Amino acid sequence: MPAEVEALLAEVVGARYLSRQRRSVAAVYREVVRQCRIRGLPVPARNTLVRRIEGLDPVAVASVRESADQVRALRSAGGQPPVVEGLLEQVQMDHTVVDVEVVDDRYRRPIGRPYVTVAIDVASRCVVGLVVTLEPPSALSVGLCLAHTATDKRIWLERLGVQAVWPMSGKPRMIHVDNAAEFKSEALRRGCDQHGITLEYRPLGLPHFGGIVERLIGTMMEMVHELPGTTFSNPAERGDYDSQASAVLTVAELNKWLALAVASYHGQVHGTLRQTPAGRWEQGVAESGRPVTVAGETAFLVDFLPVVRRTLTRTGFTIDHVQYFSDALKPWIARRDRLEKFVLRRDPRDISRIWALDPDGGSYVQLPYRTLSRPPISVWEQRAAIARLREQGRDQVDEHALFAMVEQMRQITETAAATTRKARRQAQRRSAVPARPVPAPALPPAGEGDRAAGATAEPFEVIEQW
Repeated sequence: MPAEVEALLAEVVGARYLSRQRRSVAAVYREVVRQCRIRGLPVPARNTLVRRIEGLDPVAVASVRESADQVRALRSAGGQPPVVEGLLEQVQMDHTVVDVEVVDDRYRRPIGRPYVTVAIDVASRCVVGLVVTLEPPSALSVGLCLAHTATDKRIWLERLGVQAVWPMSGKPRMIHVDNAAEFKSEALRRGCDQHGITLEYRPLGLPHFGGIVERLIGTMMEMVHELPGTTFSNPAERGDYDSQASAVLTVAELNKWLALAVASYHGQVHGTLRQTPAGRWEQGVAESGRPVTVAGETAFLVDFLPVVRRTLTRTGFTIDHVQYFSDALKPWIARRDRLEKFVLRRDPRDISRIWALDPDGGSYVQLPYRTLSRPPISVWEQRAAIARLREQGRDQVDEHALFAMVEQMRQITETAAATTRKARRQAQRRSAVPARPVPAPALPPAGEGDRAAGATAEPFEVIEQW
């Protein structure tokens, strides 16, 4: 239909149909015919006008043509979510299990379904955060997604080996989440307070307040259903398709695919915005400037890691039978009896280091194992080892026994990984965070008084234990 006729229809509908006089469709169509003849335009069919009217928002039509009582019947009982216009003014976040089986890096055999945490900017509908893990949703998942949201994604894309443009980054002013336990953790609340981020919870029983991120997750899962190894949405839809036998993607490869899928989504016209999310983002940048990003991803993530409180002793801190110490603690040890419990942050993926909050300021001090030769382990390995030691009748669990049990469990896992799906998943979870090399202590230079090479050193008479 000619653009002039389309514009005339919109003009007549707005002036004649959308009014308190509540004119009939027949009367509005007669006005359309009259205006077309005056302007020398082709007359559209009446059904064309009817379709234009049926495509209008029922609430908007009722607000103009009907009474307030009739409008109320068309609206949700829970009211309407607030209007969001500025970039990162509100970011919705949620998790889901991905509808696809993944394989491990070593044997390329199925290890189960991963989880994805996504964050979407409400104003532009851009995906600003994405994290794929084998761990169930937790405070760590939220922190990782926030760190991914706030930092420049170019380094992350280079690490994945993906050539894509993803400029949507910045610290959100508000995150809107549901009422799950991981969104009510002390770690998230303290981190949001420290960075000036408002934490808003979805009203109970009003799922439409989080409809934007829910719709994004639904769209992502529809795309995932095209991948080999998909589990589809339910067993009925899957039928006799063998998801495990068809699985080929590792977690890293799934991450690459999702990054490319998000880049493609940003370039497609959004039905609500009537423009691409990428275009809406650039428009927002031109209007209000580029959002502020975070330079140090690790430093930002520390503020959202799970919180542990411990009292400082002469030997440092002890968390679940593991000791941590650094020379940086010595000024605090001297006055530890006057200090309250310290706020400690710990990354569940790698507990070889923790961060202690300075009681005299707002900064964190990094503390390694007291015994530096210990290997990095995860919280779930630590807890499994403690449970195994308890099963063996160990009333007292010490650090040496704990790490010896972890090593035994790793050897069992490596042996069974070729045949056991659960063992392969455990091995993949452990390899998700690469082990950080521990630097060897520097040896003093050899002097004239040193012993000759090969000589046996004399033992110390007394070794101080502290």
